Amino acid sequence: MGALRVVFVTSRAEKAQEAKRLGFDIERLDLDLPEPQGLDPSDIVAAKARAAYERLERPVLVEDSGLAIRAWGGFPGALVKWLEKSAGVPALPRMLDPFSDRSATAICAIAYCDGGDVVAARGEAHGSIAEAPRGEFGFGWDSIFVPDGGKRTFAEMAPEEKDRVSHRRRAWDALAPRLALERR
Repeated sequence: MGALRVVFVTSRAEKAQEAKRLGFDIERLDLDLPEPQGLDPSDIVAAKARAAYERLERPVLVEDSGLAIRAWGGFPGALVKWLEKSAGVPALPRMLDPFSDRSATAICAIAYCDGGDVVAARGEAHGSIAEAPRGEFGFGWDSIFVPDGGKRTFAEMAPEEKDRVSHRRRAWDALAPRLALERR
């Protein structure tokens, strides 16, 4: 990670594992943070990064992701984790059955804070929602998101294959040069 001694604050070990596969082997810490509610993950990460820095008093990275479904005007966006917890991932594709448009955008926002300005980046992957969950890899809603140009969900792809096209990779790729993050 070069000269920056930073901690990745996330309760999802899978997010840290993906970052590591992408070449960013960063210390992870599970820290309960207040999480503003909204559709756009980019709006949420800045507040989370500031809160994490205030608690730890050291440079931090935080990440938030979302699933913006076109037929629903971008809902659930970053609220997808609450929809997963309440209705379950299999409910999302069923809830889209009345709609002809199943297109969606997977969004990942990552923010860095060292007590000064927040540096943030965003990555997106366009695709659609499968008719039912498929696949054994990944986590969260990976089993229902099919990236454009493919027929398989993120969860049907080997992790390295998903990493080549994912919203998370695009966010890390966008942030790395802004912070001089080094890949290992």
